[in-house]
Amino acid sequence: MGGVSHPSASATGGPDGVGPARKRTVAMAGLDSSPGSVDDVEENDLREEKKRQPVKRACNECRQQKLRCDVVQDPWMDCSRCRRLKLDCKIESNFKRVGKRSRNAEMEREIIELRKQIASVQANAATSMPQQQPPSIQSTQHTPKQEHSSHVSPAGVYHTPSGMSSDQYMGSHEAVASLLDLRSGFDGSNYMRNGSQHFKRIEDVVVVPERVTELFDLYFTFYHPFLPFLERGQSPDEYYNTSPLLFWTIISVGARRYQPDTHLLNSLAGPVSRLVWSTLADIPQSYHVVKALCLLCTWPFPTSSTSTDPTFMLCGMMMQVAMQLGLHRPSYAQDFSKFRVELIEEELKDKVRTWAICNIVAQRVATGYGQPPSTLYDWTLSSESLDPNYKLPEGIRARLQIEKFCDQVTRALYTNHRDPVGLCNDQERSTLISFFSRDFDELESQLKAQNDCITDLYLRAANLHLHLSVFFDDTSEKDYRDRLLSLYVATRTFLEAAMNLETEVGPVLSYTPYYIYQMMVAAGCTLLKLGTSFFAAHINMDYTKALFNRTIWAIRGVSVSSNDLPERLAEVLAQMWRLQSTPSPKPTTESSEMDDSLMLKVRCRMSMSLLFDSVWRWREDARTKDRNLEGMFTQA
Repeated sequence: MGGVSHPSASATGGPDGVGPARKRTVAMAGLDSSPGSVDDVEENDLREEKKRQPVKRACNECRQQKLRCDVVQDPWMDCSRCRRLKLDCKIESNFKRVGKRSRNAEMEREIIELRKQIASVQANAATSMPQQQPPSIQSTQHTPKQEHSSHVSPAGVYHTPSGMSSDQYMGSHEAVASLLDLRSGFDGSNYMRNGSQHFKRIEDVVVVPERVTELFDLYFTFYHPFLPFLERGQSPDEYYNTSPLLFWTIISVGARRYQPDTHLLNSLAGPVSRLVWSTLADIPQSYHVVKALCLLCTWPFPTSSTSTDPTFMLCGMMMQVAMQLGLHRPSYAQDFSKFRVELIEEELKDKVRTWAICNIVAQRVATGYGQPPSTLYDWTLSSESLDPNYKLPEGIRARLQIEKFCDQVTRALYTNHRDPVGLCNDQERSTLISFFSRDFDELESQLKAQNDCITDLYLRAANLHLHLSVFFDDTSEKDYRDRLLSLYVATRTFLEAAMNLETEVGPVLSYTPYYIYQMMVAAGCTLLKLGTSFFAAHINMDYTKALFNRTIWAIRGVSVSSNDLPERLAEVLAQMWRLQSTPSPKPTTESSEMDDSLMLKVRCRMSMSLLFDSVWRWREDARTKDRNLEGMFTQA
């Protein structure tokens, strides 16, 4: 540092003292030099000298990570880090460090471009190949559930048409969507929305065009026949433009047994449910929202508890929104709108059809949940109108007749204003059952000409709904045994119709609405109740046990997600049979003594009281066993 104290030393150094003098010159640069001085010449010489001297540099790998590097350039020796990690240790003059975000953004752009190319190639391949056959079923088993793709059974095996198989290369669309949201300045979500407008996205779930087409095909092939009111001729984009909620609901129903992505249904459950509530909160102005609610009430998202099932609540909203929009008075839409409404013939027909489906769905939900119906079978749904716009398709008309019959049964047997739980007295019930049995026979003969297995299944469910009222009968009634036998026959015919359900695409029990599952559980509880009571002496128990076991397997086959209600209640039924498999001594057929083993403690859930009573008893038995087990451990 002596040079700093003696600045004159920098000017006196001769050629032999070039090194020290020039170092001091650099140290004092800008302090004691002035323009045109000798120091300027020396500084230029110093720069030239430094250019000739080797510069110590870090290797590319260490520079990328901003780490200290001990590479030796002459003679060359790799740095210790590159040797340890077996990296290529080199120094390049044009090397430029790349930030992680920039690199990731570039990779994402490459991924998107590659996926576009793959989709384009596959689309071209699809157009050049012969027309693909519709998806088909191969055998009589059930399709896999959403959680366990390994439990695949041939029946619901859906074969992806080769023209639509590009999606297998697409990976997880949810992961792609999240990758595109990096803070690198690349607006991936905007790209997905605008760069390729055929992509459909709801929150973090992205569905590509091929998958949309496939899911719509699945819906119209397997689910539409159970609720035939949507137009198959409309494209997915037309449905989306009409109502995003309806579009995503169709996608969700189609995803219930979608093999290429067994997690898609559960991925959609949250976003679509939130879309439902946000749509309702905005006060829907389109009756197409009602269609979406009809589908959601028919095929609700899987849940593991009845306390978290919003279906009955959504059903009420479905009816209220429909009436708020004037679907029950479709020719007078102007009375329900502050804007001028132009009456279009096709729209009028669609509104009548939608209103009929609303009532059909509302009736099934009420029956399945053991609640009073919110239906309104008014003039619009009567057969009195001569206007062809009010004429329902034959399939919808037949099923509307069945649900009207169920409504009559419910209101006659379970809405007595003079009884605390709404039950009519025993004498009235016996007379009403006789009348309704004759009405059912007439309805059955009317619908037999249709020769439709799905309509027949709904008809058998209505008959079961009628005869389940026997559990409220007084055991001393003279026709008590006959009523029990009628219930047994109704149960057997319904279960056989359900388990043998087959259409032109094969066995379709696993695609049936939630209402059919509920009636199957009620039928299983009926077999359990009758088979473990005094009535077991009057029926073929070998057949009954076999039918009960088949029922459990059928209910499990309806399950779409691990630990959902069908899977859980199938296990509950199996446990209850094991617990009650030792019936009390059976009386002879001639004996007039009856026990009260068939009486119910739960009596407010109409025809579903048996189901809720059975589950309640099972819970009580489980609690008792737990208390006994706890007492044994305490005593020990």
